[in-house]
Amino acid sequence: MIQMIIKRMVSALAMLTVLSMIAFVLIQLPPGDYADAYAGKKSQGGAVMTAEQIEEIRDKLGLNEPLYIQYINWASDFVQGDFGYSWEYHRPVIDVVAERMPVTLTLVFMTLVFTYFIAVPMGIYCALRQYSIGDHAISLLGYIGLAIPNFMFALILLYLSSVFWGTSAGGLFSPVMQDAPWSWEKFKDMMAHIWVPVVVLGTAGTAFQIRTMRATLLDELNKMYVTAARATGMDERKVIMKYPVRMALNPVVSTLGWELTNIISGAPIVGVVMSLPDMGPLFLNSLLNQDMYLAGALVMVYCILVILGTLISDLLLMLLDPRIRMGAMKA
Repeated sequence: MIQMIIKRMVSALAMLTVLSMIAFVLIQLPPGDYADAYAGKKSQGGAVMTAEQIEEIRDKLGLNEPLYIQYINWASDFVQGDFGYSWEYHRPVIDVVAERMPVTLTLVFMTLVFTYFIAVPMGIYCALRQYSIGDHAISLLGYIGLAIPNFMFALILLYLSSVFWGTSAGGLFSPVMQDAPWSWEKFKDMMAHIWVPVVVLGTAGTAFQIRTMRATLLDELNKMYVTAARATGMDERKVIMKYPVRMALNPVVSTLGWELTNIISGAPIVGVVMSLPDMGPLFLNSLLNQDMYLAGALVMVYCILVILGTLISDLLLMLLDPRIRMGAMKA
């Protein structure tokens, strides 16, 4: 198992290197650069910058360097823990990201907990009560959840909360705790408000995992080893929970990295719609203002989260399925 973890970590480092190159190039693709974006914002305020002033900003920020030189400088500093300087916020990138990181990690973790704690029991129920009213009702709700985009679901909840309860479902904190420093009271306040964005981000993934759990468990229940176990007189609950459910969890657990990708990709738009103080709106703002060091750091953080999720899913699969564990030991 240790060898497998080492191999995964080495491949993860190689993948991060490739992803960092791709991310850096993609961030540079929009026309212009931060100097142009800064000059545009100045012109909107009535202050017109000359070409010489814009060029001076480029020289100061190193934007006139070749792209590969800019990447090498950024990557070498990133490895040493220096994420660069945010031109938009006039602060080190690591400080800007650190402010939003606790909220983002909590939101991602709670969404994963919501997804799997709801999907697995419902998937088991639907498989054991195939074609029942409950199965049809859960399947219908699942199809609706898959069909509605996250941002549309967020808008619907915001509208309903405003019309029926006279309050907004947006944000993660009450007005009193919005700007307060982190404390146990602020954390409890966040946990009281976080369920709305968690439901929004987790609905589509939950619906998909219910369908996956239902299909794989039905397939396992029709196999001969289940029939043989029932023929020996083994308790039905033990037959189902000890063998078919355990095997049916493999495809569900293996999608942890994919589920993280879906949550992270949907978080920026949902964060903007619901006014969440996480990294999603920060990422969109960095792209709009062409703050490449901040955008690049956020992309790398997202990539690291997805790779860690994939590694954790591999480890969980080894714990669940002895065949995978033995295969890893032989390799």
